[in-house]
Amino acid sequence: MANTAMKMHESGAVADTEAPAVRSWSDEEEVSLRLWIALARCYLTFSRELSARVCEYGLTLPQFGVLEALHHLGPLALGELAEKLLVTGGNVTFVMDRLEEQGLVYRDRSDEDRRVVMAKLTPDGRRLIEGSFPKHAVFLRGLMDELTPNEQHHLRRLLKKLGKSVGDPDE
Repeated sequence: MANTAMKMHESGAVADTEAPAVRSWSDEEEVSLRLWIALARCYLTFSRELSARVCEYGLTLPQFGVLEALHHLGPLALGELAEKLLVTGGNVTFVMDRLEEQGLVYRDRSDEDRRVVMAKLTPDGRRLIEGSFPKHAVFLRGLMDELTPNEQHHLRRLLKKLGKSVGDPDE
């Protein structure tokens, strides 16, 4: 064929590979697709901004998350830390390795159950998170300034509702 944009499909039908797909979804599906795109873009934008900010403290976002969790919740078992941060155990181990190298955390076997390894802040780790978290909270508040406090509460409730509906219904 003279037109290189045309291709023969297995069915024998010819389609223009450069033309946009014909919409084959409902209006309700369109709303859901657009919401997903908005959520994904919003998350990516926030992640980039937050990553750049915590980089100023010499940390990655996962490292900051570990320090913040240990600061606000106290020592945690590595498995519990992974659950709180919504990551795998292997990811927590990797992040803990880097934080230990920096002298910010340490691991300690539980006295009650030797199989359990606890993550704990060092004095340097505590100083770093105590010094950076207030600035982080102010920065995050600034990122949310587009929404009123009432809108923020409402959005949080809606996102929790949506997340719970997708996850395990028994949670």
